[in-house]
Amino acid sequence: MPQMTVCPSCAEPLEPEDVFCGACGINLAQSPATPRGGTGDFVLAAPAHLLLDEPSGPPCAQCDGRIAADGYCDTCGAARPNPRDHVERCLEGVAGVSDRGHRHHRNEDSFTVAATSLPDGASAVVAVVCDGVSSATRPDEASQAAADTASESLLTALEAGTDPTRAMHDALLDAARAVDALADGRAPEPGTNSPACTCVSAVAAGGAVTIGWIGDSRAYWIPDDREAAEPYRLTEDDSWAARMVAAGLMEEAEAYADPRAHAITGWLGADAGELDPHTVTFTPHVPGVILVCTDGLWNYAEAATALADAVPADARTEPLSAARDLVQFALAGGGHDNITVAVLPFPPAPGRRPEAPPTPTLVDLPPTV
Repeated sequence: MPQMTVCPSCAEPLEPEDVFCGACGINLAQSPATPRGGTGDFVLAAPAHLLLDEPSGPPCAQCDGRIAADGYCDTCGAARPNPRDHVERCLEGVAGVSDRGHRHHRNEDSFTVAATSLPDGASAVVAVVCDGVSSATRPDEASQAAADTASESLLTALEAGTDPTRAMHDALLDAARAVDALADGRAPEPGTNSPACTCVSAVAAGGAVTIGWIGDSRAYWIPDDREAAEPYRLTEDDSWAARMVAAGLMEEAEAYADPRAHAITGWLGADAGELDPHTVTFTPHVPGVILVCTDGLWNYAEAATALADAVPADARTEPLSAARDLVQFALAGGGHDNITVAVLPFPPAPGRRPEAPPTPTLVDLPPTV
C-alpha cells in the first residue's frame, strides 16, 4: 500500500507515523490511500481563504459593481456619472438646479448664480442660464463658457456702477465672444456647426429686475398671489415659431405645435452672424419670483399661467426647493431635454422691501387690485 501523504477525507497533510488524521479524526488504517474518485496524485489542502483583488474605483450607481479606469462599470457596463448630470447651487436671494433629463447622454445646459454689491452698498443678485445647441460641436463647452463669462462680466460692470441694462447688453456680447473663441483653430465635428448656445440672464438690483437674452431660453415673472396678480413671460423667443406669430402668419398654439417651432433664429456662436441682444427692465409691485430657464422646462408648461401652476407657493422663501420641484415637474413630464431653472425671489429676502423706490419701466406690472 502506498504511503499516504494527505488525508483521503479532508486533504490534511499527514506525517508518516500518523494513524489518525489530526484534522478530521478519520482512522487512516481503515481508509483507502486514494480519495474516492482521486488519482493518487498529491492533493493540496484547500486554503483557509481566497485572496481576491480588493474593490477599486467608485461604486456604480446602477448595480453593486465598481467603475473601472475606462469610466464604465466592470459589472453592468454603465458609464460613470458626470458631475454635470445634476447640479444645484444656492445663495441668499437666488438658487438654481440643472439636470441631464431622461433622454440625453449628457447635460449641455449650464448656469451660474451670484451676488454682489453696487457702489452705493445696495445688493445685486445675478442668474445666468445657457442651453447648448445639440446640433453644434461641443455644446456643453459653449454653454459653460457663456454662463461663466456673462456672470463675470455682469458682476464686474455692476460693481463699477454700470447701469444694469448696459451691463446686461455688454455681458451677452462678452459671452458670445467667449463661445466664438471655442471655434478658433478647431474645425467643427462632421455634420455639425461651430460651438453654440442660447442664453438668458437676470439681475435684481435697486428695486428693479433686468432681463437679457439671445435664443429661446426664457424668463418669467411669477407673483406670490396668483389670483391678485398675473404671471407674465418676460422674453420673446428667437425662434421660427415666434417669427411666424409675430408676422401674423400663425396663431401661437399652431406655431408651437409645428415641427419647426424650436428652430432658433438667434444664438451665441461663431456662425451666429451679427448679434442684437434683447434686454428689458421691469418693476415688480408685488412679491414673487423671477424664473430663468431652458426649454427643457418650459416645453412642459409654455404659458406663464401654466408654468405658475407648477411653482410652489413658498418659492420666494424657499428658492432651492422650488427649483428642485420645477426640475422634477419636467422629469415627470418626460424629461426629453436637459432641464435648467434659476429662481430669484423679489424682494430678495422675506420681509425686505426693494432697496429703491419703484420707478416706471418698459414692462411695468400692475399693482395688486
